[in-house]
Amino acid sequence: MIHVHVRDRDGRHLLDADAYAEATRAIRAEVGDKLVIQITSESLGIYSPAEQRAVVKATRPEAVSLALKELAPDASEERAFAELLDWTRAESCAPQIILYSPEDAVRLADLARRGLAQDDLPVLYVLGRYTPGQRSAPADLLPFLTPEAPRFSKWSVCAFGPREAACAATAAALGGHARVGFENNLHLPNGELAGSNADLVAATAGLITRLGLTIATADDLRKG
Repeated sequence: MIHVHVRDRDGRHLLDADAYAEATRAIRAEVGDKLVIQITSESLGIYSPAEQRAVVKATRPEAVSLALKELAPDASEERAFAELLDWTRAESCAPQIILYSPEDAVRLADLARRGLAQDDLPVLYVLGRYTPGQRSAPADLLPFLTPEAPRFSKWSVCAFGPREAACAATAAALGGHARVGFENNLHLPNGELAGSNADLVAATAGLITRLGLTIATADDLRKG
C-alpha cells in the first residue's frame, strides 16, 4: 500500500479530489495494480469534517485513512461519520481509522457497540503522538494492547523518529502491520539519513523478514 498526501503549489497540505486523481493516475502509470493507493483525509486543522467527507466521496479512492478525532470530534459528528463508513463499504473503499491514543480506541469500540461503526474496521495506532519531540519507541505500543484495551483484528502502527523501523518490527512480531516513510521519519535504523521512502520501506521489510515473517502484496490486502 502507498499512503498519499497531496500539496498545493506552495507546498501546503491539501485535500482536493482533482489533485488526488492526478496523483493516482501518476502512481498507476508507474506500478499498475501492484500498490493499493490510500489517500488521507487528515485535516491538519485546516478542513472541517464536512470538507473531509466531501473530498473522500469526490475522490472515490481504493483506500482512505480517517482520523477519528478529526472526523468525529464530538457527538454531533458521530452520525455523519457512521454514514461515511457506510459509504466506504458500499463503494468498496477500504477505510483505516487513525487512533492517536488508547482513548480513541475505546471511543471507536463504543461507536461500534452503538451501531455507528463496523466492528471489523482496520485501525492505525499512532505511537508517540503526544510525547516530547514526537520520538516514538516500541514501548509506546503497549498501552494500545493492554488486556482491557479494545481488540481490533486488523491493526497497524506508525511511529515518529529514528526508531520507526523498530516500532514497525515490534508491531509485526505481535501480529500487526505498519506504515513507514518520510511523513514521520527521515532516518534509517543505523541513524543515517535515508535517501528515499523506498530506503525506509526496504530497511523495515528487512527487519520483518528476519523475524521469519513475510511481506504482503497488494492482492493479499485486496483479498482481506
